[in-house]
Amino acid sequence: MITLFGIVFTFLMVFGGYMLAGGKLSIILKSLPFEMMMIGGAAVGSFAVANSLSTVKQSAKDLTFIFKGGAWTGEDYQLLLEVLYQLLEIAKKNPVALETHIDDPHGSELFARFPKLLKDHEAVSLVCDTFRASTMNFDDPNHVEEVLEKKISEIKHHRYQPVHALQGVADALPALGIVAAVLGVIKTMSSIDQPPEVLGKLIGGALVGTFLGVFLAYCLVAPFASKMKVVADEDINFYEVIKTVLISHMRQHPPKICLEVARQNIPHHNRPEFEDLDASIRNLVSFV
Repeated sequence: MITLFGIVFTFLMVFGGYMLAGGKLSIILKSLPFEMMMIGGAAVGSFAVANSLSTVKQSAKDLTFIFKGGAWTGEDYQLLLEVLYQLLEIAKKNPVALETHIDDPHGSELFARFPKLLKDHEAVSLVCDTFRASTMNFDDPNHVEEVLEKKISEIKHHRYQPVHALQGVADALPALGIVAAVLGVIKTMSSIDQPPEVLGKLIGGALVGTFLGVFLAYCLVAPFASKMKVVADEDINFYEVIKTVLISHMRQHPPKICLEVARQNIPHHNRPEFEDLDASIRNLVSFV
């Protein structure tokens, strides 16, 4: 909602101020379709040339998150901590029973409580691979932490690719606006024999290209890239919370301490209250 408000407010202030100052929208509106075709077409084309097909698809997907926000909510974080707590309890009391859950998470009744988690391959891999490693005596906390950090770094690199791609478009748009403006000037020069009122409109139309390139770059595309990075950081924090719980477990901390350490690392707007989490843990069904 705040993103949509920001877009509407920007348009109102820019074009409202222009009109209040005596500017006429007719010149902009007359040139807009052609300038958008040149600038927007060049931006889309260069975006496709500079990036892989997977990055283009991921960018289109991530653009929706600009308006929807991050993938994980406060309820998701609470469910995550509950699932991890149950896994820690099983690992502590009956390590053999743990294998049935981590070897086939999609068939596990425990993981079935959190279907959204099961759809995230990276999250499931972090959890199951780490527990599987601990059952094979690969339980050095420092080594496991290093492995998890590398996995999260790969996820971060993948999530940041659309951000960098979109920022690249924002950086290029002012120059593309100049290209459109130069073409407008060329068109104007071909009508140099026309009266001043005609030349004025032609020059004004050419300058729309420069305006449009700068406006799109700094008022829309660059803010979109920044918001996309904020959302990506919020989503990556979900994996950081998983890592915190697992490393605390490797360091032999009690399950509730592992959860509390991780809870403190959750952004405040998604962080479950200690009392609510504690009450929900006490009411969990035991899988041991």
